[in-house]
Amino acid sequence: MELHNLRPAKGAVKSGKRIARGQGSGKGGTSTRGHKGQKSRSGYSKKRNFEGGQMPLQMRLPKRGFNSPNRVSYVPLNLSQLVSISEKYRTSKIDIEFLIANGIVNKNKKVKVLGNGELKGQIEVQAHACSAAAKEAIEKAGGSITIA
Repeated sequence: MELHNLRPAKGAVKSGKRIARGQGSGKGGTSTRGHKGQKSRSGYSKKRNFEGGQMPLQMRLPKRGFNSPNRVSYVPLNLSQLVSISEKYRTSKIDIEFLIANGIVNKNKKVKVLGNGELKGQIEVQAHACSAAAKEAIEKAGGSITIA
């Protein structure tokens, strides 16, 4: 047996219905579309998610909330993360360029330092924003923070 000898099993392949090929086919005349109405016409296509005139789902569901187009979103960096970054890269100066260069933050994102965790040594930090607790903890440890 070779590939060119292969054939489907007998009765496995049926020829398709020949619609709209005259009355002798048994599917002539209206071509299985029935009589009159929108669906019998050429060019008919129903809208996506059309529910037969019933109120569509997207209109039945309640609309809630508000997304401000002016919202400024920050990438949060906790003090504990700053400590682990400074230990990993053996540096006491962490600025935005450093974070971008090491793949910690995307270049299009803004960074906000948050006060979760404890500082072990003094760190110089540069960020776009900073919480009051983080600022207090950094200055208490002898470090400094600059807002860029």
